[in-house]
Amino acid sequence: MTELDIAEVAQRAGVPASTLRFYEEKGLIASTGRRGLRRQYDPGVLERLALIALGRTAGFTLDEIALVFTPEGEPHIDRRMLTDKAEELDRRIRELGALRDSLRHAAACPAPRHLECPTFRRLLDAAASGGVTTPRRRVPPR
Repeated sequence: MTELDIAEVAQRAGVPASTLRFYEEKGLIASTGRRGLRRQYDPGVLERLALIALGRTAGFTLDEIALVFTPEGEPHIDRRMLTDKAEELDRRIRELGALRDSLRHAAACPAPRHLECPTFRRLLDAAASGGVTTPRRRVPPR
């Protein structure tokens, strides 16, 4: 297969060209050269971008994802890192499940005011003490 230009890679990977340039700046992908002003990529970049997308979906940072690739560009996925992330996701799922249940209770609570509801008060207390966390904000690539 011949090289792909940046527009084709962006279209096939479902990311804007600016993301590809950002990933290149971060060392996550590399172009093979240019044809005119357009960057060219080996078709294997699509698999690499799929691994990056999977890692981002799982909640890995770009710096963590960079550790997956050897200096030669081959993926070497650390199984311990995957296990740690799975455990982190399990904790977050439990937290979100408790939060969901509390919100459903608050929505259907027969108390005249939410602040009179013991369940809602527990949710407020947990939020005040840091027990209810918000998800990490993802910063979109430039």
